[in-house]
Amino acid sequence: MSQKQPKPSLTGVRIKARKRDEKEKFDPSTFRDAIITGLNECESDFEQVERYLDGAGGKLDYRRYAETLFDILFAGGVLAPGGTLQDEGDKSKGSIYTNICVFETEESHEGLRAFLQIFNKLLRRYLYLKKSLEEETTKVIGFIKNFTESQRKKLAIITGHLLANGIVTPAVFTSLYTNDILRHRQVAVSKKKLQKNLQENIEKGSNIKDIISNIKEDMKSFSLKEHNVVVIVWDTVMGAMEWSKKEDLIAEQSLRHLRPYTPLFEAFTTKGRSELTLIIRVQDFCYDNMNFLKVFHKIVLRFYKADVLSEDTILKWYNEAHSSKGKSVFLQQMKDMVEWLKNAEE
Repeated sequence: MSQKQPKPSLTGVRIKARKRDEKEKFDPSTFRDAIITGLNECESDFEQVERYLDGAGGKLDYRRYAETLFDILFAGGVLAPGGTLQDEGDKSKGSIYTNICVFETEESHEGLRAFLQIFNKLLRRYLYLKKSLEEETTKVIGFIKNFTESQRKKLAIITGHLLANGIVTPAVFTSLYTNDILRHRQVAVSKKKLQKNLQENIEKGSNIKDIISNIKEDMKSFSLKEHNVVVIVWDTVMGAMEWSKKEDLIAEQSLRHLRPYTPLFEAFTTKGRSELTLIIRVQDFCYDNMNFLKVFHKIVLRFYKADVLSEDTILKWYNEAHSSKGKSVFLQQMKDMVEWLKNAEE
């Protein structure tokens, strides 16, 4: 039986590395430092910047660290979640930021056109970066609310240039819509939590001062605005009562029910917007619940006497800011009170 012949050995033969394997291995921090050092050495000479970036791709791994590369070109350093610049790294080795970036360039179409040229030439040389630039632009636009006014303008200008030249697509604006949807969902969930807590406090008969304190804590925890909260307070307080079906009893019942809660409303109408939001909500409530149609002006008067609503807010509501719901009915109801307020001012 014949034995297998041993496979040929390459001992002593030097294997030539393929060109693509000759790139130096870098971790993200080393890559960042190398790019920033190279850009800073260009000293704002954009032609030199183009040459540097064109050549550096031969040694630095643009494919792996594309996000870091474009973070630097947009913001001058690596972006942390939320859009702030990371300040990590060994600063003794040199700067971890550069002024050669979109955010530090002159705020003009002409000034930012130089960066369009940089992006354009970079993508011609390294075509695989096109997808990464699209993703980076989407990410940076998603951070727009955390940038300064000047940075926003520069981002708008460069994005316009990139879109006009077909370098990125309108899909880069997706993050704006996604962020809005998430924010609205978060606010809705927070409102429901606050309302549930308030309902429980009212059902337990908690002290009004304690209720105010609890709501303020919830406001802070849930990041809710005062004008959002006062609507929740109104809806919850009015929903805690079993209302009479007799229209002639509603006025007395509603005023008696609201009386102990006026300090609660006063605590969350410290701003003009909150006052206006409340009076409009009361108007809508009285229109949607027809038994309250004739009670609107009495509730407003109760809130005025308790310093929940100011005369300025009432006059603004009457003159321009009222809801369209039951407009003619409620304006007629308020006519005498408004005249009285105007005469009192004079």
